[in-house]
Amino acid sequence: MSELKLMKGNEALAEAAIRAGVDAYFGYPITPQSEVIEYLMTERPEQRTGMVVLQAESEIAAINMVYGAASTGKKVMTSSSSPGISLKLEGISYLAGAELPAVIVNVVRGGPGLGTIQPSQADYFQSVKGGGHGDYKLYVLAPASVQEMSDFVENAFDIAFKYRAPVLILSDGLIGQMMEKVNLKGQQKRLTDEEVIKRHDSWAVTGKTNRERNIITSLDLQSEKMEARVRRLMKKYEQMEKEDLRYEEFQTEDAEYLFVAYGSSARIAQKAVQLARAKGIKAGLLRPITLFPYPKKVLFDLADQVKGILSVELNAGQMVEDVRLSVEHKVPVEHFGRTGGIIHTPEEVLEALEQKIIN
Repeated sequence: MSELKLMKGNEALAEAAIRAGVDAYFGYPITPQSEVIEYLMTERPEQRTGMVVLQAESEIAAINMVYGAASTGKKVMTSSSSPGISLKLEGISYLAGAELPAVIVNVVRGGPGLGTIQPSQADYFQSVKGGGHGDYKLYVLAPASVQEMSDFVENAFDIAFKYRAPVLILSDGLIGQMMEKVNLKGQQKRLTDEEVIKRHDSWAVTGKTNRERNIITSLDLQSEKMEARVRRLMKKYEQMEKEDLRYEEFQTEDAEYLFVAYGSSARIAQKAVQLARAKGIKAGLLRPITLFPYPKKVLFDLADQVKGILSVELNAGQMVEDVRLSVEHKVPVEHFGRTGGIIHTPEEVLEALEQKIIN
């Protein structure tokens, strides 16, 4: 049975994990993400569903616990904030290389270094350009509301198991800390060990029974085998682009100018569209929901219609590079962003459009 509550984004995500039948969460506290593990500890999900919640001794320990548990075919997740995700990157690369399903959550804070605990979108490059070592990508979901913080947990696990690949939910301190109404889905039962074996026995380490042993590894010392593994990963990413691309358009039908923004910036840019329309400026918004795969073709087609594009981000300029690559120099593309944890206003976004694109 669904339930309507007023919750923080971090709390909604944690509750959604319990209700999605997640088997285990391994994490470590860091602001502005700490409510995730705090909520899970308080709710005692081991009594509600049997879900394991463990605070590891470090972020590195947590991601390697995820690797081990994911190897058994269980639904496993972790969460952190920017510096903590940096520490997890080696393990994330191992998860991708070993083709293991898992969900990772980054509630982004400002950087570089320790930076600030305030909201930021400065981990875009880290998230969509690999982050860790080697040829791999993450499927990246960017929530823009507390409701999506809840909904995207189940979505992320569906994708993770469809492709046997780690999935990243890329939030930020604004979405994680803000409170909104959220419609929580009903409780799903965790799969039994027998059900896990039935679904994932072809690859998971569930105990050898009437089959060849399964080996979980990302190591291939023979070059030809390693190349075959990388090619297999690339085919998965191509399939993601064909089948699981997600985006949202707002008043783009007659738009002459376009904002491109994701997450919290998209909420602000949507209001900027309304302010622009009130002034007679036909603006629209393209909101990528998946940052990988990225809506390249949609942007390419919109570039035939609009006179200019403004990439709105809480960083010094990162996604703007993908916007420019997507439109292939058809129209001017500029960036507007704030850093240091300062959140731009709709009025500032509109002013930037007028100064950088229209004038």
